Order: sequence, then C-alpha cells, then structure tokens
Amino acid sequence: MLAVAPEPPLLIRARVSAPALRRALVSGMRRVIRRRDHLNKINVFPVPDGDTGSNLAFTLNTVLSGSLSRRATSVGALLRAVADDAIDGARGNSGAILAQFLCGIGETVGDAQRLDTQDIAHAVQAGARQARSALAQPREGTILSVIQAFSEALQSPADDLSRWFGQAVVRARKALADTPRQLAVLRQAGVVDAGAQGFVDLLEGIQAFIVERRIAAPEHDPKDLAEDTFAGGHWHEEADPARPWCSECLVSAESIDHAALKAALDALGADSVVVAGGSRRVRLHAHVADPGVLFDLAVRFGAVTARKADNMRAQHRAATRQSQVTIVTDSASDLPDGLLDHLPLDTVPVRVSFGDEDFLDRISISNAEFYRRLREGPVLPQTSQPPPGDFRRQFELALAHAGQVVYVGLSRPLSGTLQSGETAAERFGPDRVTVIDSGQASCGQALMAIAAAECAAAGGDVATIRGRLAQLKPHTFTFAAARDIQHAVRGGRIPRWALPLANGLGLTAIARMRPNGKLSLAGALFGRSNVPTRFAHYVAKRLPKGARWRVMVGHCDAAEDARQLSDALRRILPVERDWLVETGPAIGAHAGPGSLVVGIQAVLDPAME
Repeated sequence: MLAVAPEPPLLIRARVSAPALRRALVSGMRRVIRRRDHLNKINVFPVPDGDTGSNLAFTLNTVLSGSLSRRATSVGALLRAVADDAIDGARGNSGAILAQFLCGIGETVGDAQRLDTQDIAHAVQAGARQARSALAQPREGTILSVIQAFSEALQSPADDLSRWFGQAVVRARKALADTPRQLAVLRQAGVVDAGAQGFVDLLEGIQAFIVERRIAAPEHDPKDLAEDTFAGGHWHEEADPARPWCSECLVSAESIDHAALKAALDALGADSVVVAGGSRRVRLHAHVADPGVLFDLAVRFGAVTARKADNMRAQHRAATRQSQVTIVTDSASDLPDGLLDHLPLDTVPVRVSFGDEDFLDRISISNAEFYRRLREGPVLPQTSQPPPGDFRRQFELALAHAGQVVYVGLSRPLSGTLQSGETAAERFGPDRVTVIDSGQASCGQALMAIAAAECAAAGGDVATIRGRLAQLKPHTFTFAAARDIQHAVRGGRIPRWALPLANGLGLTAIARMRPNGKLSLAGALFGRSNVPTRFAHYVAKRLPKGARWRVMVGHCDAAEDARQLSDALRRILPVERDWLVETGPAIGAHAGPGSLVVGIQAVLDPAME
C-alpha cells in the first residue's frame, strides 16, 4: 500500500505538481479496481465475456505497482512512466484504449515540471485523439465517446481547478448515460458501456482526491457492487462466434508501422483491433479465430512477448453458469475436448518455447504443430510454469461470477506451477481461493479436476470439494509408457543411466506417479511389439481389486496406439466411464512422441463418499 504523507494544498491551485498528480491518479485507479466486479457484470459489448473490470484492474494494477509506487521528479516523467506501464500491462479493449489515451497525454506534456489547466486540456485532447486512432473501427457509445466528451469539456481552462475538473466529470457522466442510445446491445441489456463506466470511475476517483484531499482505500466497497445477475446473459449478434479468441501481445522494434500492422490485421479478418503504443513498442489487441495465426503475423513487425489469448465463449459460459465455486486447473492436466462447456472448470495455460519462440499451451500452438516441431527438431522445446499473473487474472475472472475458486494443480515435486498458483492465491486470501495439490499430472490430474468440477456443479462447497479430492487422491493413479525415453531423461524425469539400457535392450520404459507426488521409473516392457495391450495388462495388475474405474488414456501423437490401449483396458477392467485425449506440450515435451499415458480413478462406493 502506498504511504500517504501530508502535503501542502497542491490541487486547489491552478498548477499541478508531480506529487499531487501521482496521488490523484492513485485515487482514480483505486476506484476503478474497487468497482471491477460491477464492471464485469455490465460488460456486454463488444462481447459479453464479463471481463472488462478484471482487464482494467489488471492494466491499472501494473501502473500502481510500477510508476505510481515511487516518487517522480516531474509531471512529464511521471506521465511517460505511467503510459509505459499501461502499455505493458494493458488487457482487453478498454485497457488498451486507456493505455493509448495515457500515451497521448504523456507524449504531449513532454518534460513539463508542472501543469496548468490549459496544459491539461491540451494533453487530454491529444490523448483522446490518439485513443480513437488506436482502433481500426472506432465505435460511438463506448469509452471513446466518454473520453471525447471529457476532453471537450476541458477546453475552457479556468483558475479554479476543482470546479473546472468537476464540470468536465459531469459532462463525462452525461456521455456515459447516453451510451445505451448509441449502442443497441447496451439498450437491450439495460446497461451502460462497461469500459466507459470504468473511465468515469477513474475520473470520479481523481475528483474525490481533488475535493477531499485523500486517497481512497483500495478495498472493495460493498455498495459499489452490482446486482447478482450478469447483464450479458445472451451471446448477441454483434459478437462474432467465429472469432472467439481475445488475443493480445506486445510488439517491439526499432520502428513499427501502425498503419501497415492494422492493414495486415484487417486482411486477417481480425475484429475489435486496437494498436496502442508508440513507434517502438505497441500493445496489440484483436478478436480472432486462431491466436497462433495472429502471433505469427505480429512477428513480422517485431519481437513478440506477453502473448495472451482468452476464449470469450468460454468466459461467457463461466459468467452465466450458476455454480458458487469455480474449479481452475493448469493445462498440464489433459482435459477432454468439450468438457469446459458444461462444467465450472477453467484452465491456465502452461508456457512452452522452441528457442526464442514462446507459446501458450494449446492456445498459440496446436498439439499438431507442437509434435511436428518436436519430431523434426533440431530445437527441442522447454516448458515453464505460468507466471503468478496468469493465475491471478484467471482467479479474478472466476471470482467476478462465483463466490470461491479451487485450484487443482500439477503435483508440486514436478514443477513450480503449483507454487505460482499459491503466490497468486495469496492476493485473494484463503476464504476466496483454495489451492489443492492433485499429486498427479496429465490424465490423473485431469481426473482430479473433473471430480472437483462435478462436485462444484452439484452444489458442493469448498469443504465438500476438498474432502472429495482427499478421498479420491489415494485411489487415483497415473502411468506412462515411453518407447523413446530421451526426452524424459533430458528433462530429468528419468535417470540418465536408464537411456543406454533401454535402447540396448529394446525396452519401453514405464513410469508412474508415486503417493509422494513424484514421477519415477517403475518398470519396463521388453520388446516394441504389441505395446498398448501389454501396457494395459501392466496397469491392471497394479490396481486394487474389486473397484469400478474411470479411465483416461492420453497419447503423444500416437492416436492408434491410444485407441488400442483404451480398448484393452475396457476388456480387462470394469470401466464406468472413459476418455481418449491427446496430451499437450506440458507432457509431450518430457515424454516425447509416441508415449502413452493412463490416468485411472476408482469410483468410490457411496459409503466412502
């Protein structure tokens, strides 16, 4: 939390100093963050995905923890740093537009030590112009209209800063109230534009500091929260279902041609395009059918970092489902396709890289492309856990529409992924986000996550879900078979001495998850023939007798082998339900092509549940 030391009256005079401006911006940004749940619930345009508040909060938290967390020597230096941080942290349409607005202001004030009302009016006018120019297709009835109204109201400078700024805020509120008249989807939902509301919240927070001379507390204020229902209950016709991915990245180069970049995005068929930033670094935002294609396009204009892609259809489903608890897992759990459509279950993607190219697991790189690169080489992939920011954003999105979150994570001994989730969870507190170590990976972790989501969908609370997973954990098993263990050896999952032995004897190595959450070499199959069927018998012999099973078979680009394995398990075991999945980069990078995974979980008798 920022320390607030007493200062002389700086904002009741016509010239604004850097310390006063810094404190005013902190007050405004805190108000937006405090109101994020309300903004999420009124978010229906351009897509009813319920994340405008979370996106703005993420954007502004980057600024608060960066440039606004330290003192500035001048107004100009402060505003340039604020703009840089906003571009780095911008999320969503409104976040990118607001970042460009701040860029325009920062560029215009230059190296100014202080600002008078005429300076402010000129800078805000430039910011409004740049915000509009960042969009390929500007729309009235959005944050742009409110920024424009605010800018126009400031063009009559005055000596009384408080009254002058207050009158401009009144104009902004009127423009906000007019947004439903300008956009039919807002009028039909009975709400104002969420991004425009966020901008007004920012202004009102600044105004509160001008009038009251204190920074508002950062905590949620119950009276600021919206009604329980989400306004975007229906996927309206302006939201194109063929372009469900809200995709973003940072592009850096010596010189970036904004017009050429927009033209390339138009040729791609991208929607809701925002290109925010300067000549050397831009935040690119667009709605597309395939995030990987967008990121490949961006590489033509410079170095690409901070890739992010959200499935807006999935977010819309999450915003409209009735569960009070949402389950989150990471993409190391190989969930079956279509499962997220009907369970309160969301995922955070693991990162994968080939040399200098970074990807999001199954979002910016498909399984087919991953395994093609893995087979062809020569660059071998590396995986890394999602940073805490990825978890924090997913938790915040889930909490906007559910009371609590349970994160079912990859086994702690295998990766820092669980710790990354725990770091993010600390921000919310144990009463809102609970972290559970699945003790599993891949298909076993997926079975644990599915069980948790089914419990949540049935109305179970956090204690019930935690108890359910504690019962299932000792009855959940994961086995893997690898014909070529070089990838597992290289990743440290299997001892190096095992590689020449396996190759020399023609062994198919078998690993399994241990009760302590570690993956270890458990045995081998001699010879390379009929491996799927023999692997099925190996697994069946090591399971407790008398149980019925849920079975998930995963494969690393070996679909036919997986089908044979699945068929063999159904013949040998009493299987109640089964799934066949293709494991993603989180597992494939270490197990290698051709590997097979079995996750198997006992169906507990009612007396045990």
